[in-house]
Amino acid sequence: MLEGSFLSHLVELRARMIRILGVLLLGFIPCAFFARELYTVLAQPLLEKLPQGGQMIATDVATPFFVPMKVAMMMAFVITLPHTLYQIWAFVAPGLYSHEKRMALPLVFGTSLLFFAGMAFAYFAALPVVFEFITYFAPEGVAVMTDISKYLSFVLSMFMAFGVTFEVPVFVIVLVKTGVITIEKLKEMRPYVIVGAFIVAAIFTPPDVISQFMLAIPLCLLYELGILIAALMIKKRNRGIHSSPSSESKKISPEQKDS
Repeated sequence: MLEGSFLSHLVELRARMIRILGVLLLGFIPCAFFARELYTVLAQPLLEKLPQGGQMIATDVATPFFVPMKVAMMMAFVITLPHTLYQIWAFVAPGLYSHEKRMALPLVFGTSLLFFAGMAFAYFAALPVVFEFITYFAPEGVAVMTDISKYLSFVLSMFMAFGVTFEVPVFVIVLVKTGVITIEKLKEMRPYVIVGAFIVAAIFTPPDVISQFMLAIPLCLLYELGILIAALMIKKRNRGIHSSPSSESKKISPEQKDS
């Protein structure tokens, strides 16, 4: 019985993975036709900051083909992410309790939204500042020509850093809801979080103060936002518990009626 159940879960997992990869492939096909345009959009923060006559270069023979294809695949992943999350949800949902299901759906939606918000913040706010700083301090006579493959790796690392940073409120809420940590303990950890935020920013951003602050400050603010939301959720839950009378209090005995 247990073996059959395990095999059925493996079969379902295989089916879900095939659906995820199939939809990802369908999303990749149209993106591949516009791979060059997609890379141009991705490279815009650097292209706008390059000096007159500056350009990007490709040092390997196959790089002009493979790098735009990687961007197309990344775009296809972003486009099909809701379907991917739905398939993951459909696989794990039967094993969850009702209250866990109620928590999981907002959690998946909030996680995706915050990750995209972090990527957008990196693209529109952080990357232009970083590239302006880098090109400004380039010595006289040095042509700033970045390899397109290295540029893609750098941008992806920035997207990941800011995307994960914007997930901090979700992490805080989950820790509080599951009882791993209390609101009071989170408040006591503020100094350590601030130091850790600047350490993370120093690791994942270029060695300039502006970009480090642009990652560290949102991390600290989002940490405070997570504490605030978690505190409001606990307060609402406690209010609901205290406001709902027990079944015993609703019953009135005959003696009470006579009195």
